[in-house]
Amino acid sequence: MDRREFVRTVPLTVLTGAAASAIHGSSAQAAAQGGGEAGSAAGTAGAPDQVGIHHLLTKEAGTPAYVANWRETDMDGLGPDGKYVRGFRSAGTGSAPKNTAHDPSAAPHQMELTKEEQDILDGKQGEVKAKLMKTIVRHGNLFGATKLVDLGGNPHSSTFLGSPALSPIVDVLKQCADDGLKSYAPYTINPRPFDLYNVAETREVELMMFESLPLQTELDHLHARLGGRGMLIRSCMCYLPEVGNAPDPGTFVAWGESSAINAGNSILGIRTNRNSMGMELLCALLGKAPYFGLMTDEGRMAKWLIDVRTSAEPDWGVLGGAIGEKCVEDVPYVIGIDKYLDGEITPQNLHKLKAMGAATASSGAVGLYHVENLTPEAKEKGRQLLAEGYQTYVVDDKEIARVRAAFPNLWPKGQKPTAANIGCPHNTYHEMVSWGTRIIEELDKRGLEKVALQTLMFQSAAVRDHFLHENPEMFGRLHAAGVRFSNTCTVCYSGFKGYAADHFSVTNSNKTRKYSTARYLSDDDLIEVIMTGEIPA
Repeated sequence: MDRREFVRTVPLTVLTGAAASAIHGSSAQAAAQGGGEAGSAAGTAGAPDQVGIHHLLTKEAGTPAYVANWRETDMDGLGPDGKYVRGFRSAGTGSAPKNTAHDPSAAPHQMELTKEEQDILDGKQGEVKAKLMKTIVRHGNLFGATKLVDLGGNPHSSTFLGSPALSPIVDVLKQCADDGLKSYAPYTINPRPFDLYNVAETREVELMMFESLPLQTELDHLHARLGGRGMLIRSCMCYLPEVGNAPDPGTFVAWGESSAINAGNSILGIRTNRNSMGMELLCALLGKAPYFGLMTDEGRMAKWLIDVRTSAEPDWGVLGGAIGEKCVEDVPYVIGIDKYLDGEITPQNLHKLKAMGAATASSGAVGLYHVENLTPEAKEKGRQLLAEGYQTYVVDDKEIARVRAAFPNLWPKGQKPTAANIGCPHNTYHEMVSWGTRIIEELDKRGLEKVALQTLMFQSAAVRDHFLHENPEMFGRLHAAGVRFSNTCTVCYSGFKGYAADHFSVTNSNKTRKYSTARYLSDDDLIEVIMTGEIPA
């Protein structure tokens, strides 16, 4: 892919084709097909890749032409063991679509609906709500969902990019807002994809941002109308206390954002599938989601036992990458790492699971992992979570080294770094204190006043304010030394059209590494680059 084009996640994880066939104005025929009966909503969900939704519907049936091959994922084209498989897409739910035209004569799957749900489908609560119901039922039927479940807690949306590729989603959401619909509860949203205050260092960069995201203001306005919470807390780390979206274990939600879904299912014990951009909001507006995949007890069983046998604490990002490449979308049960987290998940060690989990979700499509003696379901059920016939993957020092050595260097030969990016997913408060302390200590030790290259720390504005209030002197020292704090998305910032051509960042995030030209470094090597501007040999 041409890395000068906007960040690769923009066209990949977008609203399902079911939404197009049920809501988009160009596909009214599909929405009306079947006279509003539940059976008419079967088996037509899909996700467009690189092109607009409304161009992908067949005239004959109103179904996506690509439905036989559709999978939804952050990864693209890698099957089990990380090997390339032509046309492969992982669903990220442990569930492959059920209606993929292997047997055209077979009756499409149809979930059961309650009378209230059927009434909505039949238009008794309005046309737009009927279209929402048809969309969500079609999506669920594709995956063999048995029913819809009522959602609780608060939603989280990954529909945050005002890119032209998302114009069909913006059109759909505008119809919903114009009809007066709102989310069943206030929802959190991924970070805004650009920051004009802290990282847009030139007018040229500002123009790149505006030109890449011409729909951003309209999308932000729609979020405000639909029940989204404010800009201060926008973050991919919605479950942090400063952001405040951490539903109780077992709560059914429909979240977007791969790393938030991964952490929510694993660390919080909530139940959500990996929803594409837009689908999570449609579920929030209806207050219901299809029951399949990671929502179910069966779907949360582990198909892999990951036996970590490293001689010391592993590099968490590399470990997560190894797990993601091996398991793809299957649920892993990880043993051997609870000792590195003192047997309990705390604010001080949460970042370790964050780094591992985000990498499993980007190097693979893992939406849930269990850690023995640590995560909620593993503490409750132990190895009873291992599915019959599970496979074992041993991760030792040699395997960590093999996976790490495979990370490509996408820079021109001899290129030096121009920036250091820390915080993907967003930094926690304790990460900021830890990095801030380390940067200042290194500057003092070396007799330096400023960092050697642009150093950016990414976190929600609420987490930044927490850090500022508790550590005003450290904040001032870091700012004076050239460290900047931004609430934008690291991956988006690294991927603006034209920007990556002459900006080369280093990072300790395997997720950022996966989605951009950034080079992955250990924390020790990253601090050396921040001090010297040179990557250690």
